[in-house]
Amino acid sequence: MVFASLLTKINVICKINLCPFYNSTKNNKNEMATLKRESELDLDEDDEVPVKIGRSSEDRRSRHCPYLDTINRSVLDFDFEKLCSISLSHINVYACLICGKYFQGRGLKSHAYTHSVQFTHHVFLNLHTLKFYCLPDNYEIIDSSLEDITYVLKPTFTKQHITGLDKQGKLYRAYDGTTYLPGIVGLNNIKANDYANVVLQALSNVPPLRNYFLEEENYRGIRRPPGDIMFLLVQRFGELMRKLWNPRNFKAHVSPHEMLQAVVLCSKKNFQITKQGDAVDFLSWFMNALHGALGGTKKKPSSLTKVFQGSMRIFSKKLPHPDLPPEEKEALLLKEEYQEVMSESTFLFLTLDLPTAPLYKDEKEQLIIPQVPLFNILAKFNGITEKEYKTYKENFLKRFQLLKLPPYLIFCIKRFTKNNFFVEKNPTIVNFPITNVDLREYLTEEAQVTEKNTTYDLVANVVHDGKPTEGAYRIHVLHHGTGKWYELQDLQVTDILPQMITLSEAYIQIWKRRESEDDQTNHTGA
Repeated sequence: MVFASLLTKINVICKINLCPFYNSTKNNKNEMATLKRESELDLDEDDEVPVKIGRSSEDRRSRHCPYLDTINRSVLDFDFEKLCSISLSHINVYACLICGKYFQGRGLKSHAYTHSVQFTHHVFLNLHTLKFYCLPDNYEIIDSSLEDITYVLKPTFTKQHITGLDKQGKLYRAYDGTTYLPGIVGLNNIKANDYANVVLQALSNVPPLRNYFLEEENYRGIRRPPGDIMFLLVQRFGELMRKLWNPRNFKAHVSPHEMLQAVVLCSKKNFQITKQGDAVDFLSWFMNALHGALGGTKKKPSSLTKVFQGSMRIFSKKLPHPDLPPEEKEALLLKEEYQEVMSESTFLFLTLDLPTAPLYKDEKEQLIIPQVPLFNILAKFNGITEKEYKTYKENFLKRFQLLKLPPYLIFCIKRFTKNNFFVEKNPTIVNFPITNVDLREYLTEEAQVTEKNTTYDLVANVVHDGKPTEGAYRIHVLHHGTGKWYELQDLQVTDILPQMITLSEAYIQIWKRRESEDDQTNHTGA
């Protein structure tokens, strides 16, 4: 009993005296566990990696990384969505500069760290902060030879550079050895998105709109309501514009993957990558969506409406039902609701109607392809030509006259007629000059006095080939620096004679207004 009591007292004394040692040991274990948990998490771009070596040694490694010669620029492609190839997360994504794949994080158990150990790929780029890191050593790389990679990921343009874009036609050589003109760059047709590609290429060659989107500062400060996704269109369109005009590309084509994903999302899948769409429908939706996302309203202009918006006067007259007896028709025409009403409206593009195509073949059993001069179908806006418009319940007779002409005028030639059963295409060829189109006669008398410049030159021509639902799109674009015309169809870019442009089935055209008598668009061979 005495011995047992003595042992108890010794244990109590030891616990009291050694308590700080036990507590510190317990705290150290907790700290080690915490550090272990933290090391397993992905490091954010602003977190610093704890290292045991001195600061000078760390700086020396940053500026003398031995793995820079393993970077493979030929596999780098920053056109696709910035998602981890394993977790599909868009948070804290790094690009492996050896194989081009995207991985999340750079912590000890992150996908990028595992990839670096497993495949001995050591150089990574944070796609958000544009910082380079060496894994698994986990230190930042600082080297000026990597600036070309960050420029391809995020091109930037100075005001001086933008001003000179249309004044020179210098060819640039991509990293893969191909030469290209900035702006005259093919867009990848992922599956069936050529209808969107031609519209994006046409708009990217309108200098005022291009210049606005080349500088991100122009639209960065626009505030949108919380949860509004439409501003994503503005961001993606700006990114695509800068890639198309990038003079330091690694390849001579661009994939509009991120831009089209934004289109699918913002249009609620009305326009898709995998299903052929109508270029005019897409143009109409895209321009109105951009106008709203840039803060524009019906009364408040945006940078887009300043370029494309004009106005017209509409004369509308309600018609009696055609099945009514003549006496009732005459009586109705005397009522006030059947009198002509004048209204004014703005427009972003003008729709031109084609004459009905012939149904019968000629004596050689071949269909005659009809032709019509551009000025014949422009007569719709002379204020005299009347056209009947039918709705579900009522019929109207309308005529149009232009009030104000925009700096850039878009014509949409109505080739497709849709009904409940099928879509029919009108193959009529529109004969048009590519320069010196004067629209003064289509203005009202008051507008003819106020509008000084009414002459336009063609700068872009979208063509639809083939059947209505199975056809393909291509575009003719004028390069302002060289004055030469180029044909773009998906990734293919070829030069073309101006005389060949007028032989195509034009669908959408963009015309530039001359701002003075001396201001003539440079057209080589026109």
